[in-house]
Amino acid sequence: QVQLTESGGESVQVGGSLNLSCAASENFEERCMGWFRQAPGKEREGVATINGGGGKNTADPVRGRFRISRDNAKNILYLQMKNLKPEDTAMYFCAAKDSFRCDVVGRPFRQWSGNFNYWGQGTQVTVSS
Repeated sequence: QVQLTESGGESVQVGGSLNLSCAASENFEERCMGWFRQAPGKEREGVATINGGGGKNTADPVRGRFRISRDNAKNILYLQMKNLKPEDTAMYFCAAKDSFRCDVVGRPFRQWSGNFNYWGQGTQVTVSS
């Protein structure tokens, strides 16, 4: 079973930047990986995914501001976040899937989470004005 540990969340001001990391307990080169977030009182939603071949999908609310990447040699997943907005405030989760493909194309980003098998504990991002 893959264990995932997120880090990098903190409080920042509007317009600021953050870089989140997710360390996996085993080689994840062949796995689809993703970042998700959940704000208080809201359902978990997809942020970005990256498949085993490096193909990416990014949710509409963060496209152009957030970038997902992976370092297969280190088993670390990253999320670069720029131009942060108050609505980005949420707990951010890293997730892994038992497959190479993410299979999120054409699906609403609020429905991406059901595809994923393993989850981290989350890291809190708070954006204030």
